[in-house]
Amino acid sequence: MPIIRLKDAREMSTEEREKRVIELQTELVRLKTMIKAGGSIENNARIRELRKAIARILTVEHEAKLAEAKGAGKH
Repeated sequence: MPIIRLKDAREMSTEEREKRVIELQTELVRLKTMIKAGGSIENNARIRELRKAIARILTVEHEAKLAEAKGAGKH
């Protein structure tokens, strides 16, 4: 199951998306640090899920900025 669905990301405000990306990036760094320190993590697939979730949110944010710029370009 995905950490965040595309529909949910689109419904978030810009501030909520930024906050969520920071949370996910923090968790990703923590997991990567654990692995580099020689430890093992409970779920190896979690890293891939986190990376995909971050990419989804950033993509939605980029789409929103493009739509805003396109709308502002038309007078």
